[in-house]
Amino acid sequence: MKATVAKKEEKLAKAEKNAEEEKPKETTVEFLSSLAAVLVTGLFIITFVVQAFEIPSSSMENTLLIGDHVFVNRVQFAPSTKWIGPLIPYRDVHFRDIVVFLSPAEPGLYVVKRIIGLPGDKIHLRNGVVYRNGVALDEPYVDHDQDRDDPYRNDFPSVPPTDDPNVYPNWMVDLPGYIHGDDIVVPPGHYFAMGDHRGVSLDSRYWGFIPQENIIGRPMFIYWSFETPDNQYRKTAWSDRLLFLGKVVVHFFDETRWRRTLQVVR
Repeated sequence: MKATVAKKEEKLAKAEKNAEEEKPKETTVEFLSSLAAVLVTGLFIITFVVQAFEIPSSSMENTLLIGDHVFVNRVQFAPSTKWIGPLIPYRDVHFRDIVVFLSPAEPGLYVVKRIIGLPGDKIHLRNGVVYRNGVALDEPYVDHDQDRDDPYRNDFPSVPPTDDPNVYPNWMVDLPGYIHGDDIVVPPGHYFAMGDHRGVSLDSRYWGFIPQENIIGRPMFIYWSFETPDNQYRKTAWSDRLLFLGKVVVHFFDETRWRRTLQVVR
């Protein structure tokens, strides 16, 4: 009886071995074709769906810190398309959304701020408090650690910007045309944005409205955060980049902010 069972097991093992030997192996062309499909899919996602972005300045602290690396949803605010529209959660930019956009003042510079005014909204500040359509905003996300006595910044737009060197020249000319009474009125197709680190942020008070077409997307979550010096993003020389890369390699474990990993951006 035992001999019969052993023979059956031996036959099954041989059958399985033969099946494996008969199974066609993947050719080099097939392997390269599969690899190309993976790379194209990844490139499509990075180009059209999500984009990696590094927070360059302290204007959004403590919501976002210098050196936070986030994934940005590029699709959500894009114009809806007929063929894929029902499958994608498209929506308009909302009040208090955090957005990444191309700076209206510095071409090619990516900036991140919080939307405070939508098209048609009336905005003004009094003693640093933001009023939207006549209602004072409750802003628990704002960091006031560097608030200072700055009439233009804190009582916008009632104080003329002529003496502030941070005001973009074109905005200095255009600003009066948008003032109605005590407020600045956000025009159609534009947004008014401010940084959460209100005392240091250079935002719509200094360079004007964000055109709809400048908006890239919404930060979703932090995938990595590293201790980064102020204005590191302006050090574009190869020597500076290599020096900082060396710092990342040496201090990856002790200067990575591990607690911020996978933190959702709100």
